[in-house]
Amino acid sequence: MKIASKPCIGSSKTPEWLEKHADLSKAFLMGSSAGGNIAYHVGLHVAACVDELLPLQIKGLILHQPYFGGIERTESELRLAKDRVVPLTLSDLLWDLSLPIGVDRDHEYCNPMAKIKPDQFDHVKSLGWKILVTGCDGDLLIDRQIELWKKLEENGVPVAGKFDEGGCHGYELGDPSKAKELAITIKDLVESTTTS
Repeated sequence: MKIASKPCIGSSKTPEWLEKHADLSKAFLMGSSAGGNIAYHVGLHVAACVDELLPLQIKGLILHQPYFGGIERTESELRLAKDRVVPLTLSDLLWDLSLPIGVDRDHEYCNPMAKIKPDQFDHVKSLGWKILVTGCDGDLLIDRQIELWKKLEENGVPVAGKFDEGGCHGYELGDPSKAKELAITIKDLVESTTTS
């Protein structure tokens, strides 16, 4: 399945309530965990057809602890295989249930590093989108999150990485101080993008 070849789908009329309460010229796609994975893939798709989304103007992506995987085990997956929040066996099961039948964890939806094309980020770069990737070293997914951040940086995409010590997958949900830190990081990114 080639995501970039599909047309954008959307309504030509923005709901009145949304126009009244939102600044559509300063939008970000954001997702946490599996939502971060989805925001990444949707972002790459819509970057190729942004004119079809007007008046919505996307300024970047916020990928909070994006959920990626792959066949080859990373150091963090091995180190945290028996994690209490997301053990490796659970992660593997979730991928088995989520991916199309007959594919493995090196499918692009699971492992974005497996099949990167040379021009994959050209639309994102030309639009000047900024991307934030977050994670923490107590999450077995951290190595994959850092790998994506580095790959984006290598390809000239304006990207910031915020990787904390300790924590676990979804740690900010139970720690108001971490939730506040995340909110400030996101606010700083949004403000830096919309004021420049």
